[in-house]
Amino acid sequence: MLDTCRRFLLTSLALPVLAAGAMAGEADVVSVNVTKTGPGVYRFDVTVRHADAGWDHYADRWEVLGPGGAVLGRRVLLHPHDDEQPFTRALTGVEIPDGVTEVRVRAHDSVHGTGGAEITVALPE
Repeated sequence: MLDTCRRFLLTSLALPVLAAGAMAGEADVVSVNVTKTGPGVYRFDVTVRHADAGWDHYADRWEVLGPGGAVLGRRVLLHPHDDEQPFTRALTGVEIPDGVTEVRVRAHDSVHGTGGAEITVALPE
């Protein structure tokens, strides 16, 4: 009987923590600012929103995608941003092939992967 009570208590305590992590949802890109820094080279300032829940569930990167989904740039996010939402981070030196006029930016989180809101943005001349 004591073992059953202990298991029930541990399960009761663990479920809200697990549910909170799962409810954080997918990471969304909410804004993108692109600056041309040289011929075919760009800087991306990307704002991401995600209900980070510590190290177990957080937005861990965002990516710049070209035609056909080719990853042209990736900004790895090294820690959760529980108390900073939404947050903006930059990536410089992104080389975009000639002829590409727009790119797609998507975010990734450590539980769901990709799948949240993305933004397609035109590249400045």
